[in-house]
Amino acid sequence: PHSISSVRRRKKKRKQYTMSSPKPKCAPSLNLNTGFIHFSTAKEMYAHLREITKPGGEFVVRNFVGVIEDISPESSLVETELFPRGALEYYTKKNMGWDYSKEESEEWQLNERGGAQGDYREGMQKKIANVIDCLKNEPLSKRAVIPIPFNSEGSETIDWKNQGQNKCCRELHLYLEEGKLKCTGIVRMQNANIFVKNIHFFATLIDNVAKALDVEVGEYTHWITNICHDRSATSC
Repeated sequence: PHSISSVRRRKKKRKQYTMSSPKPKCAPSLNLNTGFIHFSTAKEMYAHLREITKPGGEFVVRNFVGVIEDISPESSLVETELFPRGALEYYTKKNMGWDYSKEESEEWQLNERGGAQGDYREGMQKKIANVIDCLKNEPLSKRAVIPIPFNSEGSETIDWKNQGQNKCCRELHLYLEEGKLKCTGIVRMQNANIFVKNIHFFATLIDNVAKALDVEVGEYTHWITNICHDRSATSC
């Protein structure tokens, strides 16, 4: 039920199940993300991030906010030389906490594609289940959050030298608005060339939650404190 190949059919299926489903209860809201840069797809945001970080090296762009209108998994699968489809699907399976083979790991796992700070799998299925339970039982909730770091210990143990503690993505905030499931991601550090790995995972997670709630997916808002061109920058 969790194969990546099934993701490719979800966009078509979503139209079938949302048309017959009642709209979820949503709070009246004012979403200020209308004031940020909007991109039709993840591919457009990827090109923009690569462009604004073009100087490379230690050059950093700070406090970027952008909105992706179509965050469906297939539209968010952006193949690059570093991340062909197989690599993207492998890392998404890994970060979702789904099974993957030894052969897949040997073929696709590379340090250049991200280290311990980009490994989000620990406890991920429990975190997703908690978000689904939250929005099913309290659709007006502001607590449907997927925290990424400190899965097994408190934040008072923070050590800047420990890559595994210093996760690039900090939290994903999911909420029901205008009858749709929407998400805001809070990211400490984004290497532009690794964005495609992150966004395919986020898109798959959002799609997974939407299917469980039987709702349509809305836009995704991406908050980044630091963006560099690639992993050559210090202490990414």
